[in-house]
Amino acid sequence: MPADADAPLRQSGNIFDEVRFGVLTSADNSEVNEEDGQFITGVFFFDPWGHREAQGFDRLLRPRIHVGGTVATEDEANQVYAGLSWTADLNDRFFLELGFGGTVHDGDLGANDGGDGPKLGCRTLFHEYVAAGLNVTERWSVIAQIEHSSHANLCDGPNNGLSRAGVMVGYKF
Repeated sequence: MPADADAPLRQSGNIFDEVRFGVLTSADNSEVNEEDGQFITGVFFFDPWGHREAQGFDRLLRPRIHVGGTVATEDEANQVYAGLSWTADLNDRFFLELGFGGTVHDGDLGANDGGDGPKLGCRTLFHEYVAAGLNVTERWSVIAQIEHSSHANLCDGPNNGLSRAGVMVGYKF
């Protein structure tokens, strides 16, 4: 097997389809949602339904599974999340992506928690993201992403939400 990083991608029996790592920052620094610092994030993608092998519209009918986490560099909310991701290739180099799922966090729930971060109401939230990416090679990509987590007013308490945006680097196995 060639060691060339640009060699065509093959089914190698890897459990992971892709991995991404990056840095996010708060995208909503209003008075009620202010978050300090940066957020180190990583996401693993799995392809159990053959998204990569599918062609045309069929690719959108085969989402990938994502599992990830975000660690705050300051005393803000950390998250672990999972869900489904749909990727639409615009051409060989550019793609758009949408993800939806759930998250568990350790942020402030209400006004009595003592922290100054967003008040999130409950420990489990919806987690969604949109991304635009550039395939630098067949294996490496650079992705701009914005994500949001909130409970959509489905549990008691405040619903300030977490909105973060940043840049990620992806590697396809």
